[in-house]
Amino acid sequence: MKHDTLTIAASGLSGSGESLRGPSLELDRFAQGALLADAWTRLERGATLPTQGLGFVTALSRSLLAGTRLEVFIGRGAGGIRGLIPLCRGEGRWARWRLAGTCEIFEPGDALCEDEAGAGALAEALARDAGPVTLDRLPASSALIPALRRAMRGRGLVSVRPAMASPFIRLDPSWQRAEDHFNAGRRSDFRRAARRAAAIAPVFHEVIVPELSEFDRLFDEAVAIEQRGWKDRSGSAMARDPAKEAFFRDWLRDACAQGSLRIAFLRIGQQAVAMQMALVMANRFWLLKIGYDEAYGKCSPGNLLMLHTIGHAAREGLETYEMLGAMEPWIADLWTQERHECLRLRTYPFSLAGLLALAQDGREWLRGRLARAPE
Repeated sequence: MKHDTLTIAASGLSGSGESLRGPSLELDRFAQGALLADAWTRLERGATLPTQGLGFVTALSRSLLAGTRLEVFIGRGAGGIRGLIPLCRGEGRWARWRLAGTCEIFEPGDALCEDEAGAGALAEALARDAGPVTLDRLPASSALIPALRRAMRGRGLVSVRPAMASPFIRLDPSWQRAEDHFNAGRRSDFRRAARRAAAIAPVFHEVIVPELSEFDRLFDEAVAIEQRGWKDRSGSAMARDPAKEAFFRDWLRDACAQGSLRIAFLRIGQQAVAMQMALVMANRFWLLKIGYDEAYGKCSPGNLLMLHTIGHAAREGLETYEMLGAMEPWIADLWTQERHECLRLRTYPFSLAGLLALAQDGREWLRGRLARAPE
C-alpha cells in the first residue's frame, strides 16, 4: 500500500520536489534545504526530546542504521507538513516498522507534531499502511497515542503497555547547592570523595560549550575516559563499537554546530578522570554519556562530576536535569526517584502482516506467562 513517506538511506533518500516523489537525493543536499528538511527544522522547535532532531536521524542513517530501510511518515494539513515520524524496518517481507533509534541507543522517542491536528494527520498516514508498527518508550503524554487509537478504529488493533520510565531531577534555585538535597550520610560521602581527590592534586570542574574547531579533540578525550572504566570491560564503551562511536560523533558534532552540546570534565591535576556529554534543549539538561577512570574510583569522580553539573544546570536556570536511560538502582538510590512515564505502543492492522505480528506477540506473551507460572 502506498503512503506519504520519504525514504532515508546512507547514500541518500528517495523523493524530491513539492510531491516528495522523484529521483534519489543526496542526504547532505536534503539536509540543507529540501521541503521535508524545512518542515523538520520548523517542527523541531517544539521538540521535547533530543532524539526527535533531524541531526539525530541523519547520524543514525549514516552509522547504526546504515543499509536499513528508513522512512519518514508524514502527516499533512493546512500549510503543509504538520507531523512526521522516522520509522525503520528490516528486509523481511513481514518486518514491522519501528521508531528509528529506539533499539540502537535505548532512549525515549516520539513523533514531531505541530499540534493535535498534526498528530491526527500523522496517525492517519500510519493507519493507512498495512504494516504493523512498534513504538517503544513513547512519553505517556505523547499526542500520537490517542491519535493512533482513533485512527486504527475499524482498521486494526492497538496495544498500549507500560515501558521503561526515564529518571529526572526537577530543578529550582535550591539545586544550585546540589549537595544540600542529600542526607547527612550522602553529604559525608561527597566530602570524603572530594578530600581524596584533592589529596592527589588540585581538582577542577569544567562544563564546556565547545567550538566546532575543538569538537573532535574534546570528543576523543571523553571517549578515552569512558574506555578506562567498566564500560570497556562490559563491551558497551563507544570505542568498542565503531558504528556507535561514528553515530555519536556525527550527532554531537551537529549539536556542537547548533550550540546545544555540553562536554564536562572533572580533572585531578592535569588528568581528566570523569566526563559527561550532554545537550541543552527545551530548557533542560540532557545527560547522554558518562564515564570515569576506574584508577581513581576511590575518589568517586563520576559522582563528583554529576553533583557539579546538576548545580551548573540549576545556575543556568534550566527546568530539569534529564538522565535518560532507565530508572536503574544506582540512580533511584542516590540521585532521584522522579521519572517520566513511558509507554510501548503496537499496532496490528487487519492485514496478513498485522495478523502475523499479533500471533507472534501472543506466543511471546504466553511463553512468558508459562515461564512465570509456579511449578
